[in-house]
Amino acid sequence: MTSSEPASRNPDKGYVAVLGWSLNAVEALDRFDRRYVVVAPDWAQEYCTEHDIPYIPWNFERLNDRSMEIAETLQQAGVDVAIPLYEETVEWAGAINAVLMGNPRLFGQAMLLRDKALMKRRAQLGGIRVGIFEEAHDKADVIRFLKRVNQTLLKLDGDPNDPIHLKAFDKAGCLGHRVIRTPDEVDTIPEEEFPVLMESHLDGWEFAVEAWIYNGKIQFLNISEYVRLGYSVFVPATPELERYRERITREIEKLIKAFEIDFGFIHPEYFVTSDGEMYFGEVAYRPPGFKVFELLERAYGFNAYQALVLAFDPKTTEEEIAAFFPKEVVDARGYAGCFGVYPRRRVVSELAMPQETEEHEYFESHELTAPLEETVTKRTAFGTHWGLVYFFGDDPYQLRDLLARQEELDFYV
Repeated sequence: MTSSEPASRNPDKGYVAVLGWSLNAVEALDRFDRRYVVVAPDWAQEYCTEHDIPYIPWNFERLNDRSMEIAETLQQAGVDVAIPLYEETVEWAGAINAVLMGNPRLFGQAMLLRDKALMKRRAQLGGIRVGIFEEAHDKADVIRFLKRVNQTLLKLDGDPNDPIHLKAFDKAGCLGHRVIRTPDEVDTIPEEEFPVLMESHLDGWEFAVEAWIYNGKIQFLNISEYVRLGYSVFVPATPELERYRERITREIEKLIKAFEIDFGFIHPEYFVTSDGEMYFGEVAYRPPGFKVFELLERAYGFNAYQALVLAFDPKTTEEEIAAFFPKEVVDARGYAGCFGVYPRRRVVSELAMPQETEEHEYFESHELTAPLEETVTKRTAFGTHWGLVYFFGDDPYQLRDLLARQEELDFYV
């Protein structure tokens, strides 16, 4: 492993199980003072054996009759809490923690944090602003919703439609996200994608939040600024977005109350509209994509995976948390951002890093690899990027412009 010497484990602290596989998370835990075990599919076994990583094999299919087994296995081993690393393991963590902590409510809460339609209803009940949303079971439902939303917006014949957004109920962020503007576009949706959540379009500044929660209170709150959703993000945010911090904090407190969250980590997304209203998009109960945890470490110096363990471990103390987290914004050493590369050409044969990117003083590294095939599949909505390019600098505006500029460059030719 590339981590430094393993930390000595503190028997007075919690014993944690991480659900899912992330090498960066495992290395961070290996350098931390908690006992831990990785619960991951069979393919992780060889690596774990070779590197002496405590490991239990488990395949995270849908919850079924055997689901109780993993909770009982972890309980017998003396594990205190399960921590989800990915969207697909959130409900598993809820089911396991319901057993480990003797609190059945935790499973119901995990289901709310997985199902985007239930999530929005719960947020609405908590007095949180959301756009118009409905579930669709077939294409006819989508066409009806598109027409009704535009009728509500007093559109006249010939006016361009306001788009609607289609999202999978239980997938991470951008996966399965489509934007529909006309009834003709509805025909492109494969039948197997139904049922889906439909939402009205919110015109505004979209951003994300990362909040660590302990004893029902926010311990550290980061605002991640999207340059363009699905392409680029940086932390901390520009002063323009940071000026909403107080209001954002109040919104997160509403969310904590509405979803009855006592501990752990949340990653919600919001919109600020042109008239300054704040709308809730969705919330995840696991680390964000686009390596935001790694960006936070680059900007602040603390390890966000270790912070995850602190927020989940019932044996953590308030003093420990206070000593661990830096002060938001003021303690940042600079601004860290990344850009998700997607080929702009339909046929590519090699990776060719743009000279202007590599020579920029803010450029740090990339994780792009040579293309495995020459024909580039069409990107559906916010399809998966081919790898990330990392930047770090002291001017948020220069970084923002630099990330926007990357969209115009060819990384694959």
